[in-house]
This record gives sequence, C-alpha cells and structure tokens, in this order.
Amino acid sequence: MKLHLLDIAIIVLYLLSTIFIGLWYRKKARENKESYMLGGKSLPWYKLGLSDASDMFDISGTMWMVSLCFVYGMKSIWIPWLWPVFNQVFLMMYLSRWLRRSNAATGAEWLASRFGKTGAGVGPSHIVVIAFALLSCFGFLAYGFIGLGKFIEIFIPWDLVKGYAPFNIAPQYVPHVYGIVFTLFAMFYSILGGMHSIVLGDMIKYGIMSVACIWIGFIAANKLTGHYLNVPDGWYSPFFGKSLGLSWSGIINEVNQKIKDDGYSLFGLFFMMMTFKGFFAALAGPAPNYDMQKILSTRSPEEASKMSGFVNIILLPIRYSLIVSLTVLGLLYYHEMNLKDATGAIDFERILPAVINNFLPVGLVGLLLAGLLGAFMSTFSGTMNAAQAYIVNDIYIKYVNPEASTRKVIAMNYLVGVLVVAIGVILGFFVKDVNSVLQWIVSALYGGYVASNVLKWHWWRFNANGFFWGMLAGIGSSLVFSLFIPSGELLYWFPVLFGISLAGSVIGTYASEPTDMAVLKSFYSTVRPWGFWEPVKKLVMADDANFTPNKNFKLNMFNVVIGTIVQLCLTILPMYLILQQKMPLMVTIALLVVLMTVLKKTWWNKLKDY
Repeated sequence: MKLHLLDIAIIVLYLLSTIFIGLWYRKKARENKESYMLGGKSLPWYKLGLSDASDMFDISGTMWMVSLCFVYGMKSIWIPWLWPVFNQVFLMMYLSRWLRRSNAATGAEWLASRFGKTGAGVGPSHIVVIAFALLSCFGFLAYGFIGLGKFIEIFIPWDLVKGYAPFNIAPQYVPHVYGIVFTLFAMFYSILGGMHSIVLGDMIKYGIMSVACIWIGFIAANKLTGHYLNVPDGWYSPFFGKSLGLSWSGIINEVNQKIKDDGYSLFGLFFMMMTFKGFFAALAGPAPNYDMQKILSTRSPEEASKMSGFVNIILLPIRYSLIVSLTVLGLLYYHEMNLKDATGAIDFERILPAVINNFLPVGLVGLLLAGLLGAFMSTFSGTMNAAQAYIVNDIYIKYVNPEASTRKVIAMNYLVGVLVVAIGVILGFFVKDVNSVLQWIVSALYGGYVASNVLKWHWWRFNANGFFWGMLAGIGSSLVFSLFIPSGELLYWFPVLFGISLAGSVIGTYASEPTDMAVLKSFYSTVRPWGFWEPVKKLVMADDANFTPNKNFKLNMFNVVIGTIVQLCLTILPMYLILQQKMPLMVTIALLVVLMTVLKKTWWNKLKDY
C-alpha cells in the first residue's frame, strides 16, 4: 500500500465534504418533489452539463477504458461507441430540445404527453418503461459498485484489514466489501440533498479530477520523453481494416488472449455492428437514467441543448488525458506491476489502480483517488436519483398515494433510496467483472429498448400498445439471449433483438386504435418533431395557420455528422498531445477549429429557430 498521510487526509476531507453537502441542501431538497428530483428546474445549463459529464466520468468506465487503451492503442477510441458515446451529439443537435419541451419529470411521465393518460396499452406502457429504467439503473449501480471495489482493493489489501474485521471474507468478495463502505457515503449525501447536492458534489469532484488529470498528463509526457513504448505496429493509428491488425506476440503475449476474449479481432465487422446499433440507439433518445433527469432539469429547451453539447467539451479532453497518461505509465512500467487477480489470472482492469499505487507522487495519489471516488459517487448518486424518481413519482404518487404531502414524498424518497442501493449492492455480488455487466447493458438490454423509442419520436401512428409490446418483446428477448450467449458476442445479435422488438412494436400498434388525435396534436405542436407526422401536421396547421412545422431534418443530420467528428477530435487530441505525435496533433487542432466554426453557424446561432 502506498498511501501517505497527506493522501489519506485529502481523501478524508473529500468524503467529509460530501456529508456536509448533503446536510447543507437537506432543507432546500425538502421544499417539494420538483426541488428534490430536478433541482426545481432552476439550475443553469453549464452546471447541469458539468454534473452530467461528472456522472459519465465513472471509475468503472475509466478502468475499462484504460485497459482498452493499453491493449488497442488509438483504435480504442472507437470501442466506447458501444454506449454509443455519440448519442450526446444527437442530444445536443435536437433531441434534448424535443425532450425538454414536454416539461415532464421522468421518462414515464413523458409517455402521457405522447400517448395520453387513457387508452389501450397506456397503463402497460407506463409500467414497462419503469421496468426498463429500473433494470438499467440497477445494472449501472452493480457496474459502478464492482469497479470501485476492485479499485480500492489495490490500495488497501485485505491482509492489512482482516485482523481488525469481525468476519472472514473470501478473496473474490473483498471488492464487494469495499464497495459497500464507499456506497454508504454516496447514498448519504444524494438521499438527503437530492439533485441540488448531486450537482454541487459533481462540480467539486470535476475540479479535483481536472487538477489531477493535468498533473498526471505532465508526468506521463515527461516520462515518455526520450523513451520508446514497446507496442505493436498499428498501435498509434486510429484507422483499421477488416481485421484489427495488432499482434502483441513477443511483447506481452497475454494481450493476444485478451483481444480474442473481447471478440474484437474482426474489428471491421465489430465496428459496423457497433455503428448500426449506435445509430438507432442515438435516434431513440436518452435512456431513462441520470442523463435524462439532467435534461429534464434544465430551465428551457435551448439550455437543454447547450447542456448536452457542453458535456462533450468538458468531459472528453480531461478524461482521455487521464486515460492515455495512465496507459503510457502502464506500458513503461508493465513488468514492475502485479496485475494478477485472486485467481492468478491477469486482469487488465487493474492497470489503472496499479499505476496510481506504484508510480505517482504523494499528493497526486490523494487527489486522483479522491476524484475517482467522487466519480463513483457521482455516477452512483445520479443513477440512484433517477431510480428514486421513477419509483416515487411514477409508482408511489401515481398508483399508491396521489394525494401524498411533500413530507410523505420526501420520506418515501429516503426509503426508496436505501432500497435501491441495497438492490444494486446485492446485484454487484453476482457480477464477474466490469466488462461483462457493461456488455450486458449496452448490447442486450439496450438492444431491446431501441425500436420502440425510435418510433415514438418519428411515427404518428405508433401508439402506447405498440410501445408496450415492442419494449416487452425487446427486453424479454434480451434477457433470454443474455442467459445463453457470451457477453462479448451479444452485440452481434443486436439486429435480431432489434427485429424482434420492431415486430412487436408494429404488430402491437396495428392491433389497437391510433392515439387520440387531440393528444397527438398537442404533442406535435409542443415538441415539433420531424418524421412521419403528415396527418397530424395537416390538422395542426388547419387549426393554426401560423404554425411552422419542423423542416430541420437535413440540417440536424448534417450537424450530427460534423458534431461526431468534433467529438472524435476532442477524444484523440489529448492522446496525441501526451504521446507527442506532433503532426497528427496539428491536423486534429486545425480540423477542430474549422468544424467548430461551422457548428457555431449551423447549430449555436440557430438554437432558437428549431
């Protein structure tokens, strides 16, 4: 263990600050339901954007991405398209505005604005979206929980603790014990202070992480100067062909097995499947988790769009400077690190904590650990807040106690928060590693989500019954598939999952009457989507001759393409900088300047025109 007294003091100070934040905002959060869940819709877009970026800067994802960068080099920038990361581009260009115009509090509440409050499938559609939201929230809670535990285990080996513990723990469950301890801190401040405390906590954490990431970037660049990274040909290039084209034979032979286990050898096929799935997932809009809650918490549709764009700018350069810096140090000192887990197998997700533990100076270790613990807490608390919103707002208030007082609603939020954390922790005990649960979330569960949620925005005839059967078919088949198909192969089954869900959506839609036209007219005139809305558009324009339909499809798609390239440039820029690749760095900067100038004219200047 390499924790100096100064490092410990920094971590303790950060943990105490989270408790103070929860107590500070306790009174404000108790004002009403909207203040607790959405910050009263009074927080400025840049604060919510920074908070949203902090939620995405999670410890488990960072461990995973460092292992990817180590193994795949510059080609690793494509693999997070599994989420897909470019969904933030779709959100900033138009979907955040569409979502915010509904003025809903949760994704389930949004359905009432689209399908109405009565009619075939309305009740079941409400229930199925809550079920999906809770499944994804619990999945992310387990994902973050296991990542944190594995991280802490490197710094505090159980051998140093077991003499003081009143119980014995099997080696494979040590990460879970550590996960429980730090989960309690995240639970405390987020349950007490609601969205206000979550946002402030995220801002403090982002400040800590920024300082730490820049500091470690200087260290990595300095260590690399005059040295050569022993990596295979093609490691420095983000481009690829039909196959990956990386061979670690004679360098670190175990990496070849890692590539085989990941299933990325035929990278061209993997990329096509990932892009196909990612495009439709992005069209579907945000999943019902912390990202959606932050969008719904903004002050206006324009600010919702700005918030989603701000996420890319403040998240990617800082996060990838950390990722590539830790990768450089990991490659330089690989043979001095112990990456073996309790079973004796090499675990590449241990690169991040091993580098921190062995090769960073006093003070920086404390800052980085405090920031990464904060990263876990922000992801955990944001996800927990989303789960609370669905259970309290869409189950308790809607079905159990519609006349509940503010005091009862807040008390129920407290109770539900504890229950959600407990379930997430229990599920974490069944997770083998970070990658397996990540693959299940992005490839299987989200595969069943996509079809219904694309149609709800773009097709007027799609109704609540179609939404219910599409979601049920997709989620049910994804759960079945995950039982019989290895996690690394689930992505290749996405077209089948998508087809099953699409069939359920279309059959369910035509099995019942269309949504009431008054509801459709209200939705269309408020949200103003483009797509297949012609019958509704004609009626709206007949009622209001001044109504202007949305004709921005081509401009939105143009901006999506430009925005995705900008996102890639923001990702790869800190990597080229720290790896001292001068010519690619200059090309990336020039491309960024040109494309951001274009977006200033085609997106930012037109935000109020959409």
